[in-house]
Amino acid sequence: NVTEERFGNGGIFMSPQAKEEYFEVLYKRYKQACRKEKTVIINECCAVCGYHRKHAIRKLRKYKRFTKPKAKKRGKPSVYNKEAIIRPLKQIWLAANLPCSKRLKSVLPIWLPKYSDHFGKLTEDVFKALWAISPSTIDRILKPVRIQYQKRGKSTTKPGTLLRRQIPINTNQWDESRPGYLEADTVAHCGDSLMGMFAYTVDFVDIATGWTEQRAVWGKGEKGVLEQIRDVEKMLPFPLLGFDSDNGSEFLNYHLLRHFTERKQPVNFTRSRAYHKNDNAHIEQKNWTHVRQWLGYQRLDNQKVVPLMNNLYRNEWRLFHNFFLPSVKLIQKERIGSKTIKKHDDPKTPYQRIMESIYINESVKLALTKQLENLNPFELNTAIQSKLKKITRLR
Repeated sequence: NVTEERFGNGGIFMSPQAKEEYFEVLYKRYKQACRKEKTVIINECCAVCGYHRKHAIRKLRKYKRFTKPKAKKRGKPSVYNKEAIIRPLKQIWLAANLPCSKRLKSVLPIWLPKYSDHFGKLTEDVFKALWAISPSTIDRILKPVRIQYQKRGKSTTKPGTLLRRQIPINTNQWDESRPGYLEADTVAHCGDSLMGMFAYTVDFVDIATGWTEQRAVWGKGEKGVLEQIRDVEKMLPFPLLGFDSDNGSEFLNYHLLRHFTERKQPVNFTRSRAYHKNDNAHIEQKNWTHVRQWLGYQRLDNQKVVPLMNNLYRNEWRLFHNFFLPSVKLIQKERIGSKTIKKHDDPKTPYQRIMESIYINESVKLALTKQLENLNPFELNTAIQSKLKKITRLR
């Protein structure tokens, strides 16, 4: 747009568009300049554009912008752009481990009554505003502070081939509505190397309610994994009816097969297809939200971390995730052309799904309700962070 060709009056040859762009930048400087600076700017304008001095002055005084200014937001100013509202919203969002806006919206009614015990009392206006806030408004407020995760994990599944024919494949567990059917998987805390021994987390999730349990083991030994499965089975608020896993040797072994089949009421023991992670999509998702987001990808190769992890998993961890962190369930999936449209239900905690289930005894529901009355999510989160620091010191 600009060349070195000059007119007789000293101006540089510029296209009309280039002149407008240059004048727009010059106008911003001229508007904020003092008298002496304006004289310099006018001289510069005449030298560059070849304008007469009076023409340059008139144009700088009554300049119309070349680019349209951003339209002002119409309507009343937002009632949520206040520090008194943003601060508790951020604190709850961080304490709940960065949930999405729809899940955070369902978290607020559960967490707000406990907020005053931990951070101080909220005013009535702030309380009502947070109670009525929409997911889209939450997205707008939290947009500047959202954290992006880009790390990826490693697969450490070694196939167990001996019992594949005896353990059937199951891929139609998506519509399971009765509590008691678990999916299981292991998460390796190996860091960047699979050499040597290190800790694993055995992750469990109930398909119907989303109830989760985690246990730590040293290595992937069959007996160690079986011991933790027995412990989980005792702490579930419902009887174990089905167990679905991947094809790892820690699950496909005679110890676990006998444990599930040689009892008065056998458990339906199934496995996924090899190299099809989506068959275990429920637990693959929990591996990220319930393990990786908290413990990261660091290497835990000190055997002393295992009892510390199990102490955390069996106490604050399970209470925090099952009573206070909601999740959504896929209701319907429809493919229209090249697009897949998914419909989810409202976010609910595993505790809330258990309370709605017709298969759970009323005595169990009453016991869980009494347990919830004595829990505070902020205190649980503080205890979790304290124990996680002890674990990371031993890595």
